[in-house]
Amino acid sequence: MKKINVNTDACIGCGACVSIDPEHFEFNDEGLSYATNNENLESNDLASAISSCPTSAITIEETENSCDCQNCECSKENNCGCNCEEE
Repeated sequence: MKKINVNTDACIGCGACVSIDPEHFEFNDEGLSYATNNENLESNDLASAISSCPTSAITIEETENSCDCQNCECSKENNCGCNCEEE
């Protein structure tokens, strides 16, 4: 499974990704970008948002887990506690 990753240590909150691709990005409470959606990863807007990031904070990574929860960081054993497997 592929997943959008925003490196919050590198993100400066410029807003380019949110402006270009609101389907995949929003701001968190700290004013930094985060991924809201891991569907349609082949979209032109997503590619533009990634290439427009001035700090190269956005990547698409291959993950080993099956969890599609947007609110947690799941281990490859899927022991994240989000109960997404039960939904």
